[in-house]
Amino acid sequence: MQLSKFMQYTDIVMDHFKNPRNQGEIENADGVGDVGNPICGDMLKIYIKVGKNDQGQEIVEDIKFQTLGCGAAIASSSLLTEMAKGMTLDEAKKITREEIAEALGGLPKQKIHCSVLAGEGLNKAIANYKGEEIEKVEEH
Repeated sequence: MQLSKFMQYTDIVMDHFKNPRNQGEIENADGVGDVGNPICGDMLKIYIKVGKNDQGQEIVEDIKFQTLGCGAAIASSSLLTEMAKGMTLDEAKKITREEIAEALGGLPKQKIHCSVLAGEGLNKAIANYKGEEIEKVEEH
């Protein structure tokens, strides 16, 4: 008897897949990051609104995502938005794929690229906000 792919996912992954947080679009977003993985076909768009904290630092005030992809891609995107909300832009840019996967309780090896995609989307949205061009986000 072969286990289904879903049996490899943790309860946290399944919760974020079935009940994604911050899914949608931000009208007049300050930054938008569009990324995709041509090998698996996952597509992701991250929207950010930037505000300032009490120290005057720029923070991710609001963040939303739209993902066309597998359960791991949706869960990674959902969890990333929860992690990044309220962080300074510099802190948010440092979120690693390992931190995303760990917060999800782990991902199957063949699905780690989904957490990379989420981080790339956020980094591209921040770069878009700052008026910077980035071709490929470095993996942390």
